Amino acid sequence: MAIDYVIDYDCVPKQTLGTDGILERLKGEERARTIIALYRRNGDQRPPTEMGFEMVRTAADGSEETQVIVVQHLLDSAAELEPLKQHCAGCPANHVGLPFGCMGKIDYPLSGVGEAWLLNRLPEPTQPLIWLLLRQGIEELGYDGSTVRALREAGRTHFDEERTIYRALGEITVTSDQVFEMTFLLGNLQPNHSGVLLLFFGAIHRDLEADAIMHIGTLPLAEREMFEFLMQPEDKDDATTAELKTFIHALYIAWKIDVQIILDV
Repeated sequence: MAIDYVIDYDCVPKQTLGTDGILERLKGEERARTIIALYRRNGDQRPPTEMGFEMVRTAADGSEETQVIVVQHLLDSAAELEPLKQHCAGCPANHVGLPFGCMGKIDYPLSGVGEAWLLNRLPEPTQPLIWLLLRQGIEELGYDGSTVRALREAGRTHFDEERTIYRALGEITVTSDQVFEMTFLLGNLQPNHSGVLLLFFGAIHRDLEADAIMHIGTLPLAEREMFEFLMQPEDKDDATTAELKTFIHALYIAWKIDVQIILDV
């Protein structure tokens, strides 16, 4: 399980297979490679045409159906991506430099280290304009983290840390549940929301006038080009932190080219 995200930039691959079609094939190929590796580790040399596994699918009415998936079928479906990879070279949404690099994921469960890293990126009162924007958003939009607490209390499927992490920021206290909520649980991320999150997490410079902060999502594209991305991967990053940094870079690219981020949480 993972948080899947896509920079929603129109392109030939999406026009051909659809965003869901591409994601389904990428996931299918990854699943197929995992199953093949598992077979090989157990000394089983059968070809993919003779490998299979059961998958439980849940219908809209809540009923469940068990299907047997043949690994070769997944590989055959993924092969349909091959002739489309050429369109990814030079695509402005390809932020990782790989085929279908407009798409990414953050694997569950999120680590406590990663959650704390994201929480610690938030502005302090010493950065008053961004801090006031954060406080306003929490108070006026009602980010209380209640929907996230239910996920956390249900087990370790989504979060490795059982407890909510707290951080005092002057007059307000912000939790890791609130950060997750305002980042991932408000639907697809429009450019204005992405711009605000970039400011909250310090991914772009915060030395802006109040008007620019309030209209971060409607700045002319030429002005957005002047903002550098301030995060870099580090050897000490755990898996969740590294994936969060990549996700925030996707926010940055989507904001620069003025498209939304599609989320599947």
